[in-house]
Amino acid sequence: MFDPVIAPSGTLLGLLQRGRGDGTLHALTAPRAEALAALNHCVLRDPRHDWQVENRSLYYARLYLDLNGELDDIEAHLFDVEDVSDTEECRTGLALAVLGHLASYGRRDALELLRRYAASGSNWAWALDELALRDDDAGLRALAAPVLARFPTDAEGEAELACVVRDAFEPRPWRLWAEDPRESIATRVRAAQETGCFDRWQRQMRPSGPRPGWSVQAVFEWAQQGLDRGAALHVPAARCLTAVAGPEDRAEIVQAAKDGTDGARCTALRYLADGNDPDAPGLIEQAVMTGSPAVVEAAADAFERMRSVAAVDRARSWVHRPDALGASAGRMLACRGGAADKDLVLAALREAVRGEGPDAPTLWTLVDGTGRLGIACAAPVLRHIYRETASSHLRGRAARALAATDPSFPAGFAVECLWDCEETTREIAARHAETGDARVVEQLRRLAADPAEEAEVQTAVRSRITPDGPAV
Repeated sequence: MFDPVIAPSGTLLGLLQRGRGDGTLHALTAPRAEALAALNHCVLRDPRHDWQVENRSLYYARLYLDLNGELDDIEAHLFDVEDVSDTEECRTGLALAVLGHLASYGRRDALELLRRYAASGSNWAWALDELALRDDDAGLRALAAPVLARFPTDAEGEAELACVVRDAFEPRPWRLWAEDPRESIATRVRAAQETGCFDRWQRQMRPSGPRPGWSVQAVFEWAQQGLDRGAALHVPAARCLTAVAGPEDRAEIVQAAKDGTDGARCTALRYLADGNDPDAPGLIEQAVMTGSPAVVEAAADAFERMRSVAAVDRARSWVHRPDALGASAGRMLACRGGAADKDLVLAALREAVRGEGPDAPTLWTLVDGTGRLGIACAAPVLRHIYRETASSHLRGRAARALAATDPSFPAGFAVECLWDCEETTREIAARHAETGDARVVEQLRRLAADPAEEAEVQTAVRSRITPDGPAV
């Protein structure tokens, strides 16, 4: 995945890229051509750092509706010659998801674009999934022939077709095509379905992971084999140790945590930390000082999972360390510390923002902890993170923390959060936004009536306002 370039947070483009509610509000008051240009830039150049978990499609689709935006730029992007050479899902996925939402809102031009792309585009499977949720049976049946034509009728082509049918995210089109009156289509799809079911059964009958009867050493070797091929398996390996290790194996596990291979060391540290072993903190500290980067990361993660009072006490003594263990200690206090740890968590939060910026991964836990502990004087830092982060998930966490710490939140950021791209953030806003603002009441009613809105958001909205009644 490419690393997107995010515009400054004070610009219309920067607001829309971040998915902030203010992006929609500013776009609706900006010149229409400028707003559409910024919107198309976002949809055609996905601004998300993690496109698999961050939401933007419904947010952008709603703005297309509000602006009555044309889809010419999306069409040109989908059917550009680059679609043949760049087949990565991230190039077209956001545009296709936006079209899917527009189709569900009744935009016929969006539905037709999805049909055309499913028939001829490289990322046809994504388009087909969008259509599976929105198109009628006749529209889907018309796609059977062009989709199946992608797969040669030789053995290799049939095997590829079987894999696609087996792994389809939305099975509706394939089920429909299996009952197609055209025998040539129905026969191929049914054969692919049967092959896919057999492949799945074979995989279940031949598991490649640990088996009953494995020794502690065998689990360590399996973890190292995974590490050698670039797959970190120490977490499932630690769970396997729980099943195969007995009290007599503790000495071997402790020794592996001290000087075993990287795979064994990571596994042993995780196992001992999950069991709150009294020697785990010392072994973790030693690993952070002497281990490879993989071991250091695993050790810090293992420490954060510890639940004992002794581990929290150790975190208080480690939180000032300028290394991974110090950062881990700050996150542990954010999750499990008490009122007396507020200053330590606030210091960790400020240091993370100063040292790593508003997108630092460690901020997710620290921001949650700030809200949990109700650290009121952290509000300025939280507002900074809210404004500047490119992560819509982190912004939502900042909004939740501000709701618990900042008295100005209901009349401030909570208002714009009603238009945010993340449903969890809209839910927070629905519970907290002051309804004295006419825009708030209007948006609450719109969310309550929108069939595309998440049920949790609508539940929160309806706890505040009824369709025809006063706001509460």
